[in-house]
Amino acid sequence: MAQAAQNPAVKPQKVVVPNKHGEKLVGLLHETGSKEIVILCHGLQATKERKLIVNIAVALENEGISAFRFDFSGNGESEGSFEFANYQKEADDLHAVVQHFSGANRIIGGILGHSKGGNVVLVYASKYHDIHSVINVSGRYDLKRGFGDTWGEDYMQRIKEEGFIDVKNENGSVDYRVTLESLTERLTTNMHTACLQIDKDCRVLTVHGSADEIIPVEDAYEFAKIIPNHKLHIIEGADHQYTNHQAELASVVLEFTKSCLHQHKASF
Repeated sequence: MAQAAQNPAVKPQKVVVPNKHGEKLVGLLHETGSKEIVILCHGLQATKERKLIVNIAVALENEGISAFRFDFSGNGESEGSFEFANYQKEADDLHAVVQHFSGANRIIGGILGHSKGGNVVLVYASKYHDIHSVINVSGRYDLKRGFGDTWGEDYMQRIKEEGFIDVKNENGSVDYRVTLESLTERLTTNMHTACLQIDKDCRVLTVHGSADEIIPVEDAYEFAKIIPNHKLHIIEGADHQYTNHQAELASVVLEFTKSCLHQHKASF
């Protein structure tokens, strides 16, 4: 089963999946021949090429578990316009990918998301009840937090007056635009409510770095309080991108994934 993973000449194959809006979602399949497949989701302003996502895909592949990493619409190689927030649409994008592989008689062995992607996989599990394993890597519990430091404390007044905020990078050029509509979607996406709607037989792992400088580790403990079937793993000293903790993150993900796959097979 792991034969493809042991052959370095075998490269991930490009797979294109249309979402429900007709936009082409582009992803890379790490194929091992396993019936099970794990789907990996990137975070805000990231892509399927984010180091953390690639490393997890390769780690799964090396264990004989197929993995698929893809770009949400408006990101990377996928079609569509980039939108800030967009949690519901990205959950729908993920659903299109799940349906694609389910339709090919693959078993979805789990969905994993990093940062904003962690929120998306949790929203997915609360909306579509067809997944038995979810991994939330450094997701944000309180989506009303995290604006002031980046945009200035007067961001709400500015966006109401102008209809948008242009978020600039260190060079002073515009990274992306936040509209009132997209900000409102984030502010009205309630993770507490969503998490309570996740099936009790769906196993959820939250992984978070103790030194996360983007999303405080306290958010991970909040998820642990309310998700019914939950496991929490804090990686000591890890930052938001797990810069010096890639191997430990991959190991935690692998252990949980294999445990879930074993349990799922035993239930049939």
